[in-house]
Amino acid sequence: MVQGNLGIEPEVLKSIYGQMVRIRAVDKAIQAGLSAGKFTFTYWPMTGQENIPATISQLTTARDYMVTTYRGIHDQVAKGVDLYGMFAEALGREGGLNKGKGGSPHISDPSSGSMVTTAIVGAGPVIANGLAISAKERGEDRVTIVNFGDGATSIGPVHEAMNLAGVWKLPIIFLCQNNQWGEYTPIETYTASPNFFGRAQALGFRGVQLDGNDPAAFYNGMKEVIESVRAGNGPVFVEALTYRMGPHAGVGDNYNAAKDILAAAKERAPVEKTRSLLLDAGICTEDELSAVEAAAKAEVEDAIARAMTSPVTPASETLVDVFADATCVPTRGIYPVREAEGEFPGPTATMTMATAITDAQDVAMAANPEVFLLGEDVGDPQGGAFGTNKGLQTKFGKNRVRNTPISESAIIGAAIGSSIAGMNPIAEIMFADFMGVCLDQIANHAAKQRYMSGSATHAPLTIRMQVGGAIGGFGAQHSQNLEAWLTHVPGIKVLFPSNPVDAKGMLLSAINDPDPVVVLESIMLLFTQKAEVPTGDYRIPLGVAKVKREGTDVTLISYGFELHNCLAAAEELAKEGISAEVIDLRSLVPIDYHRVLESVKKTGRAVVVHAAVEFCGLGAEICSTINEELWGQLKAPAIRLGADYAPIAYSREIEMSQVPGAAAIVSRVRASLKS
Repeated sequence: MVQGNLGIEPEVLKSIYGQMVRIRAVDKAIQAGLSAGKFTFTYWPMTGQENIPATISQLTTARDYMVTTYRGIHDQVAKGVDLYGMFAEALGREGGLNKGKGGSPHISDPSSGSMVTTAIVGAGPVIANGLAISAKERGEDRVTIVNFGDGATSIGPVHEAMNLAGVWKLPIIFLCQNNQWGEYTPIETYTASPNFFGRAQALGFRGVQLDGNDPAAFYNGMKEVIESVRAGNGPVFVEALTYRMGPHAGVGDNYNAAKDILAAAKERAPVEKTRSLLLDAGICTEDELSAVEAAAKAEVEDAIARAMTSPVTPASETLVDVFADATCVPTRGIYPVREAEGEFPGPTATMTMATAITDAQDVAMAANPEVFLLGEDVGDPQGGAFGTNKGLQTKFGKNRVRNTPISESAIIGAAIGSSIAGMNPIAEIMFADFMGVCLDQIANHAAKQRYMSGSATHAPLTIRMQVGGAIGGFGAQHSQNLEAWLTHVPGIKVLFPSNPVDAKGMLLSAINDPDPVVVLESIMLLFTQKAEVPTGDYRIPLGVAKVKREGTDVTLISYGFELHNCLAAAEELAKEGISAEVIDLRSLVPIDYHRVLESVKKTGRAVVVHAAVEFCGLGAEICSTINEELWGQLKAPAIRLGADYAPIAYSREIEMSQVPGAAAIVSRVRASLKS
């Protein structure tokens, strides 16, 4: 064979092989170390897939974004991730790329362009869309490549991501490394599709199938694809055919594969084939290749040796990186005193809560071009299901206010990815009930990104959700108060305003916060509450409760629309000579236990009220804290009042009885006074 027939420049082929042997050296070292008991961590081998990232490394730079999966250690090596930092991370050491907090399945290394590694199958593409949005909006020529296996093509977010990318013509490559196995299951037993690249055509953009084991063919195919995407021609789906020769997890051969099929795959393995090609074509000598291989082995051995000496990440790091500010973490016995907002100077205007929410977004978008809004029907003329965004698309344009498909995972994923890239997205979820559709993106990605990356990356997005309940007619799937789902997930801040002034000021704080924040907006209050609201930019600090009514006999603690029921109950109690202090929590995480406890010290009694189901609700947590901290000072145990343990009924009569109203609160207070 002569060099002219290679179909690829000899120097490029040599460089590809150099990356392949680095990947192979990492693979061998890990498998040897695990087998010998030298170290212990979960490993998902990519043996046989080395050519794919090795080739891509010759066509991209650190400026280009990459998202990959827990099996993507080969992608990390080729992307330029520091090997010492990578091994230290896998070993849970302080010197790890992410301080040992994410491990190999969660590497983030912005310096190399390795932005997100997800351990959730199929979750990466929706986040990668957000990275691509940021590049497109900033006029950058970055390409985003999201890697996933063939098994991920069966999961919904992959389809959602492809659909959104096609509609918005995003500069993204969906790279399916088709290794013929979905974990332990071969392709023919989980799909009837003849291929995967054809799915792109059904969604309106191009798909190609390339030989992922042939460096020349893959290089030329990917070169054209990357150039096309970089030029702004929209997304491309690449199905890279290869074969995973190892098991789903662990070491050794793929024991699920038939022996003859595995033997044939080994004959086509890219490392060995490329080595022979370099020798046969006269590009390299045996000594030259041996030197390249020895250098790779030495590099890996040195990285592992240094990683093994790095200290184990200590327990003192436990609460660091949950939030940007560790004092926001709810911690037993530690109740920070946060300064409340002062008087807001300047002009005001009469606003409903809905108008105040719109105004907050208007102020934020005018101040910062990196703030944008996305969600279902958020554009004009509708302005969202409840009109909380009216006029914003007309004022700021369709790129700043983006109507999306009905696709909650794609919405939240895009918001996460763009926020990781430094933008400040506001994602609207039409009803809080629909959180269940995209809970993976909220709880496993937005909430955990800062922690898993050791603050190398973070996701400063805002998620707005409308909340039903006690209105009647919405039924069981549009009326749930699900704040306890969110407060139980470390890494998410949760706000629940009760009036227009707080709605605007807290939303502006959320948009400018360094952490993911969910703002829950009560549908009942959107148009029933009016107030004089400052017209400019002002902030309500997070984690600061407010005394809405002073009292001496009992403290009523609530938030959202139930706060108004508590105020109404306090009026009724006053007629009986009972003085109730009413506290609006406003912020559920971080929570202002200091002001709550100071109030209950004064009154000696507490009733926590929420519209969410009482069983396992936030009220139980607050009552427990009050009872623990003030035991011996209370006149009666703190008690809670929430909704009955049943789905919200369509029948208005049932719903009004199962969600606490003023009369039920009065009754509960009376019970407390009898204790």
